[in-house]
Amino acid sequence: MKGLSRLLRAAEDAAQGAAAVSHECLLPDEREFQYAAKMNNLDTMEKLFERNVNINAVDTLRRTALHFAVAGGHVSVVDFLLHHKARLDVADQKGKKPFLLASEKGHVDMIKKLIALKLFTSEKDEEGNTALHLAAKNGHSEVVEILLEEWEEINDLNQNGETPFYLAVEGGHQKCAELLLEAGSDINVSTQNNSSALQVAVQNGHLSLVTFLIDKNIDLVPKPERQETPLHLAADLGNVELVEVLLKSGCNLKTKDKHGKTALATASRSHHALIVDMIIKAERYFAMKQTHLAHSGNGSDFSVSFKQDHSTRTKQIRSSLWNLAYNHLKPCEWKKLAVFWKFTDEQIKAIEEQWTGKKSYKEHGNRMLLIWLHGTLLAHQNPVKHLYEDLVEAGLQPVAEKIRASISTGMDSRKCVIS
Repeated sequence: MKGLSRLLRAAEDAAQGAAAVSHECLLPDEREFQYAAKMNNLDTMEKLFERNVNINAVDTLRRTALHFAVAGGHVSVVDFLLHHKARLDVADQKGKKPFLLASEKGHVDMIKKLIALKLFTSEKDEEGNTALHLAAKNGHSEVVEILLEEWEEINDLNQNGETPFYLAVEGGHQKCAELLLEAGSDINVSTQNNSSALQVAVQNGHLSLVTFLIDKNIDLVPKPERQETPLHLAADLGNVELVEVLLKSGCNLKTKDKHGKTALATASRSHHALIVDMIIKAERYFAMKQTHLAHSGNGSDFSVSFKQDHSTRTKQIRSSLWNLAYNHLKPCEWKKLAVFWKFTDEQIKAIEEQWTGKKSYKEHGNRMLLIWLHGTLLAHQNPVKHLYEDLVEAGLQPVAEKIRASISTGMDSRKCVIS
């Protein structure tokens, strides 16, 4: 306990020392005046003003009493300061003047007050951020809505090449993003680092925003080409939900990054087996759709799922496939079947990448069979019938007979569906 007390005292002393340093250039009355502005203590401020305190005094971070009042949302204190000619042109150490601070903090009443006093400004801080950038970045949708009524250049860039819309998406602030997009923001703008809004939404795991952006027809492939696409990023992160949304959007699965890797190769390299299987399912589904189901449209198909199937309706056939993979298929026979079912070399290699030991082929075979099942059910085919016939045609008739015998005659395979 004594050690903890010493640590607490040391932390308190350090905090007090930091506070003293931040005010070292202020006279005692000036320091008290700023603190009163920060705490919304108008009585103390009036008394100090009568003693001729310098209301525009700045601390070492170049903050005045007006900065503290605005940051705290203290409208009455701001009224007092403006009435007594407080300077509005003083920027703090980060280049923020009072109007930018109010926007950053999200003080709606303060923003309205400053606009009513004709104190609106589109000036920028030292990082090139306007009031709209700061409000969007911090998710202050009410402030964004107010500012948009005054704003002219909605796609203004800060020093990193970021627009208010991009910052709203980066922070996961969907309401702000919606308001800015409705006002005319460029949805496909890229930063100086060639990062798009969709890429940063994926990188930060903002699932609802990813869905929103796709619904608004954002470009699914970044410019310039041969960068990491949103699907590459989601695959590398191993985020199943994000990958699912991107796959359903119909994004180009063959696009390669600057290293010449597809999203499938990226998932395989990162050892995300679930993602690997999802991408292969999508590749096979869209190939089948292009060949046989052209009437179903050319866009996304959000009724399909590429995630792992846990449905009760497919439980028995999945169990039979597990039995086939783990108890009947010899090493390399799963690959023989995969080639028969037109799995590509890249797909087979991606499945094989997940190595767990000498018996990995059993798990590889099971995963391949479940991927095949996914496509068979989506094609509205009878998996039991096709499995038997394909095993025979692939030269595995003894295995086919064993599997047919093991499947319950009471199973109605026609009821199998993708969950």
